[in-house]
Amino acid sequence: MSDLEVLLEGLTFPEGPRWHAGRLWVSDFYAHEVVAVDLDGNRDSIVEVPQQPSGLGWTPDGRLLVVSMLDRKLMRFDSDGLTEVADLSHLATGPCNDMVVDAEGRAYVGNFGFDHRAGEAPVSTCLVRVDPDGSTQVAADDLFFPNGTVITPDGRTLIVGESRGRRLTAFDRAPDGTLSNRRLFADLDPSVPDGICLDAEGAVWSADPRNNEVIRVVEGGEVVARISSGDRGAYACMLGGEDRRTLFVCTSTTSGPETSEIRSGRIETTRVEIPGAGLP
Repeated sequence: MSDLEVLLEGLTFPEGPRWHAGRLWVSDFYAHEVVAVDLDGNRDSIVEVPQQPSGLGWTPDGRLLVVSMLDRKLMRFDSDGLTEVADLSHLATGPCNDMVVDAEGRAYVGNFGFDHRAGEAPVSTCLVRVDPDGSTQVAADDLFFPNGTVITPDGRTLIVGESRGRRLTAFDRAPDGTLSNRRLFADLDPSVPDGICLDAEGAVWSADPRNNEVIRVVEGGEVVARISSGDRGAYACMLGGEDRRTLFVCTSTTSGPETSEIRSGRIETTRVEIPGAGLP
């Protein structure tokens, strides 16, 4: 049985949920748009992203940043519309995906590493850092499908989910955004981490689309809680609401383009004891 309740349905494929300004913001992949929904289920369309939106974040002055997956770019949406911040195609070897934006406006963007729909063989890839001036560099390499990413409240640790590595990997983070001291936060095998979020006890909630659940894991790898998503894959999660104790979960029956026809994507919710913390 699932403990989740449906907040919003009829999406093509929801990813990259973020709690911001009293609403949950999410990328709807195959509808090519970013949408926002309040706790009553009222939905607004925010911006169309022709090359498919994924990771979301905000600059320190409140402007929306969105990953454009297929052309491998970071975009900004403001009063001037959607504009390019940085082209990541020289560093990202596959479609770009999730992202976390730090308090200074630096974006850490993951990518698939290969085009799995074109039949390319899996390879490791990098996490790309985009600074506020639009400059890009490799923040960390030799990652297997870097996906959901979080930063601790003190800004000193970054944790990334390696979907194909089936692990959470942590780095020390310097004031200038540089990553070092790579280490294993949790070996999750056979769980597959997709989107992740952090709570106030330092535990990570990780969505697992292969095993249809969201798990709460502490450093070292112990799974201390599980929430089933029933017969649906759980692809991403976010702690939000006024007290950050509402766990939002992006679910769908499939992740492929065919879901644009059946629109099986949902935002589902449940309440948890420990509130969210850190970024996003």
